[in-house]
Amino acid sequence: MMKKLRFLVSLHTRENDFQVAQGQSAEDAARKLGSDAEIVFADNDAVNQSTQLLKAIQSPVESRPDAIVVEPVGSTAMPQVARAASAAGIGWAVLNKRPDYLSDLRRTATAPIFAVSSDHFEIGRIQGRQFAALLPGGGSVLYIKGPSQSPSARERELGMLETKPPNIQLAMLKAEWTEESAGRSVRSWLKLATSQSASIKLIGAQDDSMAMGARRAFQEITNEAERSRWLSLPFTGCDGQQATGQVWVREKWLAATIHIPPLAGQAMEVLAKAIQDGTQPPEHFLTTSFSIPPLESLALKIREGEEHRWE
Repeated sequence: MMKKLRFLVSLHTRENDFQVAQGQSAEDAARKLGSDAEIVFADNDAVNQSTQLLKAIQSPVESRPDAIVVEPVGSTAMPQVARAASAAGIGWAVLNKRPDYLSDLRRTATAPIFAVSSDHFEIGRIQGRQFAALLPGGGSVLYIKGPSQSPSARERELGMLETKPPNIQLAMLKAEWTEESAGRSVRSWLKLATSQSASIKLIGAQDDSMAMGARRAFQEITNEAERSRWLSLPFTGCDGQQATGQVWVREKWLAATIHIPPLAGQAMEVLAKAIQDGTQPPEHFLTTSFSIPPLESLALKIREGEEHRWE
C-alpha cells in the first residue's frame, strides 16, 4: 500500500480570489488523493516565502513534506530553495513560472520536478479581443496591470498588445494583484489632471480582484454625475473563478472576465502519480483559458445596444 503523501502548498496571499481558488483546488486534490496538504500564504513577501519553505525542507525527516507546490512571489523561482528541496528528495512543482533551473535539476533529481503554468500570453490575447468586442469604435482603456517584476503581468500585457486594435489606446496603472492595491492606484490616478482629460471608455484589469478594486474607487467619487459616468463603463478582469469573477459577470459588475483554471490541484495530482510510478513527468504543462462570456456573444451584446448596462 502506498504511503499517505504530505504536500506543502505555498501561495501569494489570501487577498486575491485566484490565490484562494488555488488553495481550494489543493484541498480538493488532497481529499481526492487521500493525502495531507498544508497550505501557507506568503503575504506577497518573497523572503517570507523562502523562509517558510526552507524551514519545512530542513525539518526532521518524519515531518518533512514529500512534495512542495509553490507559486513564487518574486521574479525568480527560488533556485536555492528548489535545489535544497531536490537534494532532500522532495518533489517540486512551480506554478506560473518556467524557471531555467528545471532541466538541470531534473537530470539528477530522485523526486519529480516540473512547472505548470497558465498561458499568460493567450490570456492577454483574449483580453485584447474582449477590448475590441466591447469598443468596436475604439477609444481609451484604463489598463490596470500586475507588478513590474511579475512575468505573468508582462506576458498578459504583451498578449493584449498583440490583439488589441490600433484604435484602442491605453492609460496604464500598476497594482499588486489585490482589490485594495488597485483601489489605491485608481484613487491616486483620479487626483491627476490627466485623469480628467482622459476620455476613458473601458476599465480593463489583469485580474478580477483589481477590476473590483477599481470599481470601488470610482464608487467613492462624491460628484454624482461623475461617479455615475465612471460606473456606467464596462469593467473587465481575468481569473473567472466560480465564486467570484463568474458571479460578478452575472451580476453585471464586470462586463467580461477570462476563466483561468487553478493550477495547484493539478500539480498535486501529477506529483502523486510521478512519486507513485517513480517517473519524471514532462517538464512543463500549460492550461487553457477562455472568455466569459464567449467573445461572439460579447460582440453581439454590443451590436444589440447593451453596452451601457453595467451600471
